[in-house]
Amino acid sequence: MEFQDILYEKQDGVARITINRPDKGNALRTVTLSEMVAALEDATWDHGVGVVVITGAGDRFFCTGGDAADAREDRGGYHRGVKKIFEVERSVRMIQKPVIAAVNGWAVGGGHVLHVICDLSIASDKAKFAQVGPKVGSFEAGFGAAYLARVIGEKKAREMWFLCRSYTAMEALEMGLVNKVVPPDQLTAEVGSWCQEILDKSPTAMGFLKISLNSPSDWIYGMQRMAGEGLWQYYENEEALEGRRAYLEKRKPDFRQFRK
Repeated sequence: MEFQDILYEKQDGVARITINRPDKGNALRTVTLSEMVAALEDATWDHGVGVVVITGAGDRFFCTGGDAADAREDRGGYHRGVKKIFEVERSVRMIQKPVIAAVNGWAVGGGHVLHVICDLSIASDKAKFAQVGPKVGSFEAGFGAAYLARVIGEKKAREMWFLCRSYTAMEALEMGLVNKVVPPDQLTAEVGSWCQEILDKSPTAMGFLKISLNSPSDWIYGMQRMAGEGLWQYYENEEALEGRRAYLEKRKPDFRQFRK
């Protein structure tokens, strides 16, 4: 399979998806997301694959979320990209194999949501974590909010979204947002070790366990669809446009003008 925005390799039972846009902060555009869906589908049906790893190219960014340039170049394309983000999230949850996020750098916005919905997250001690939607005229009220609250608790999830602060890898570990933190030069080896431990286990048992662990939060699919419809309508109004323009123009947005 040939891809433009991702690297996809399978070796010894492990499928590895690398978002390969380091010069763009490994941001997600429509092409990137379509390729991730295709790779996850391939890993789903390849019975030789027992675990999937998702990471970002380079050592600065895991993923910085949606590519704001899509909004500048083609608003329709931007909307298609948002819908594709939800397809990736569903694919990660639906595949009956463990998915590990190897968080090598900044996990921001949609990139933060991506690692949260993975079954396990192993982080470099240089990694940083943040939600930024309300700062740039966006939000993720499906898995990005409702499932996050299940992972780290209601109060901390509200803090992340309402204040849009960033957190270190150790802070993420303390709040249960990641499973383990290691030095950057040990991240690949540590993830590989976890993969091998998983591959030693019964694949059928793994599949049923993932279904069972997901079942209490499967209701979020409905919330995600409703929130997504609201988000696409929100993107059309001046308030959201102010956030995106400010981001692209590298200035602080003026949201106070909308408090009327």
